Amino acid sequence: MACDLCALLAASPAGEVAGNIVWRDDALTVVAVDEPGYPGFTRVVWNAHVKEMTDLAPGERERVMRAVWAVEAAQRDVLAPHKVNVASFGNMTPHVHWHVIPRYADDVHFPNPTWGARQRDPDAAAIAVRSSLLPELHATIRERLNDLSEPLSS
Repeated sequence: MACDLCALLAASPAGEVAGNIVWRDDALTVVAVDEPGYPGFTRVVWNAHVKEMTDLAPGERERVMRAVWAVEAAQRDVLAPHKVNVASFGNMTPHVHWHVIPRYADDVHFPNPTWGARQRDPDAAAIAVRSSLLPELHATIRERLNDLSEPLSS
């Protein structure tokens, strides 16, 4: 079975920031997800095709989660969402990746999950404001993840 994430990663070498790729190194890639109505939706992807978090060594798992936490913190600092949803599914794409989704009380699905029943029409003005913050968000994510290679503290 073809893997969408493997195809995406094969198209860009490590270190390259292009298209939806916000940050990348030899182990991880952070991708801006183009999901209408959800500016700031981000995925943290383990580069190697690994199906489950427990397939990774403990240090690798810690590295993935440090990246997820860095993305979440950047979203909170720049976008000031009401809540951040963090999830790992992989049912359709069995490749370790985490969804980090800033949520707002006025988003179309809130308080339901983003795939749940729609609760209201989109607020175009609010989405435009949030979208205008994406360059700052992506710069903040890159800044925080550049420190990811530092040794883990005990």
